[in-house]
Amino acid sequence: MEIEFRRATVNDVPAIVDLCNECFDENTSVHDAKKIMIDTKKDKNQIYLIGLMNKQVIAHAKITIIPTIYGKMNIYCILNHVCVKEEYRRNNIATKMLIECEKIARENGCVSMKLWSSNFRHAAHECYKRYGFKIHDAAFFTKELR
Repeated sequence: MEIEFRRATVNDVPAIVDLCNECFDENTSVHDAKKIMIDTKKDKNQIYLIGLMNKQVIAHAKITIIPTIYGKMNIYCILNHVCVKEEYRRNNIATKMLIECEKIARENGCVSMKLWSSNFRHAAHECYKRYGFKIHDAAFFTKELR
């Protein structure tokens, strides 16, 4: 399967929102997502990567580059909302997208990539492990502020 990866633009937001709403059972507003994309457009550390097939968005990953003052952490990135449209899964598209994410991470001087994924995404976790991600003994804590 021939797939093209590129950074997303504001025009891609409706397709990204549809895909993520479908994959993660979310209810993200296109209007709100466009506003955030516009507000963060100049932040080089906020990257929305999309995979296109026949000009249709079928894959997505959010890459956040995090520079730190800490020696061991240095510069790293977090990947989240990594997804492939259901009917295109099992075609190595996620692996190809992770390769693109790693390329971007390396270009930005990252020493590591971290990936945030919900516990219920077992098939995705197997893909991440095959790619070389390791589960660390850590917990991801959240405190809702709204």
